[in-house]
Amino acid sequence: MYKKILAPVDGSELSECSLAHVKAIAGGCNVPEVVLIRVVEPLRQAGMITGYLDEDLLLKMRADAELRIQDDLVKLADSLNSDGVVARTAIAHGKAADEILDYANKNNVDLIIMSTHGSSGVARWAMGSVADKVLRHSPVPVLIAAPKACRIS
Repeated sequence: MYKKILAPVDGSELSECSLAHVKAIAGGCNVPEVVLIRVVEPLRQAGMITGYLDEDLLLKMRADAELRIQDDLVKLADSLNSDGVVARTAIAHGKAADEILDYANKNNVDLIIMSTHGSSGVARWAMGSVADKVLRHSPVPVLIAAPKACRIS
């Protein structure tokens, strides 16, 4: 049924708790490919300390961060691979929800599995919810793992 699952992660424990669902569905449905994606959002220049930093230093900081992100993704993929799930990694740059949706559209993804951080009220209104935007605009089914679904008792 599913041929490619997209699993967005952001480096937090909550985002990675959806990987248990990825493993169960990918293994149970013999999914040939899982893509772990991490979106790197741009640093805001206006009013931020980045406006005071040397351009070379900023480039080095971004390159170092990208290496750490790739390293983290590879570790997650290796863990899934050791459990029999064929996983690879991808890094995108831009706004998280937009990049996740764009990747899904351009790469024949047929299921997105992701976690929500459970923001509500003012925090959700002020920052928006990546999971909510992906859910509302996705051309494919989306499985959202809520924080309570990630807790192991």
